[in-house]
Amino acid sequence: MDNLDRDAFEQAKLKVLLKQHDPHGFGTLQEKTVHAVMKLYYEPNEDCHEVPIEGYIADIYTGERIIEIQNGNFNRLRPKLEAFLPLYPVTVVLPIPHCKWVIWMDEDSGELSPRHKSPVTGSAYHAFPELYRIKQYLGHPNLSFAFPLVDMDEYRLLNGWSRNRKRGSSRYDRMPLALFDEVRIERTEDFLRLVPYALEDAFTVKEFAQAAGIHRDLAGDVLPLLTYMGILDRAGKRGREYLYEAAERYR
Repeated sequence: MDNLDRDAFEQAKLKVLLKQHDPHGFGTLQEKTVHAVMKLYYEPNEDCHEVPIEGYIADIYTGERIIEIQNGNFNRLRPKLEAFLPLYPVTVVLPIPHCKWVIWMDEDSGELSPRHKSPVTGSAYHAFPELYRIKQYLGHPNLSFAFPLVDMDEYRLLNGWSRNRKRGSSRYDRMPLALFDEVRIERTEDFLRLVPYALEDAFTVKEFAQAAGIHRDLAGDVLPLLTYMGILDRAGKRGREYLYEAAERYR
C-alpha cells in the first residue's frame, strides 16, 4: 500500500470490531485491537496473515514482502530480522498514537473514567526509542518502516503501585479512532526528512527539539541515532552542548 487510504483504514477497523463479541467492542481477540486493525489495513487478504517462515510466524507475507506489525518492544523483533532480512524485504510497522485519550478502568467495579486527552501529540520521532533497540539493522537494504499516526483511545487498568493506582499501571487495550497520517521510510536517507528545514546551520539538541516540536529528552534519543546512521555529523560544541549538522553527503 503506497498511499494513505483512510477509507481502507475505516474498513479494517469495522471488520475487527465486528469480530469482537464484547459489548464494549475491544480487547476480546487474542491480539490487541490496534495490531488487528493494522494487519488488515496493510493486507486485507487474511490468507497472507500469520505465515510460518524460517522458524517464525510473519504477521503478513504477501508472497514477496514480509510486514511486521509492532506495538513496541523492538527487542523481540531482533531474531525475526536476523532470519528474514537476508531473504526478504521486510517492512516494520509501528503505530504511533497521534492524538490520544486515556480512559481508566476499575478492575473490581468495571467503572470507566471520563476520557482525558494526553498533552503529547505523537509523531515519527516517537519511534526512535524503539529503533535504537534494532540499530544494528537500520542500514540493511531490505529493511523499511511505516509509522502510521493514529488517533486512539487508550484503556488503562487502575492497578498501579501509587496511591491513585495510576503509576505503574497496565495498558488494557487501545481503540483506533482515525488514521491521521503515515510516515514511510523506504531507505536510510529517508530519515533525513525528519531533520527540520529550519535548521540550516549546526544545531544543538535544544534547537532541534524546538524546531521539531518535541520534548528535549526525545530529541536526545533522536540525534545520536541519526548520527549513528550517518544522517548527521557531530560539528563540535557550543559551550557544553554538542552541535549537529547534516552529514557532508547530504549538504
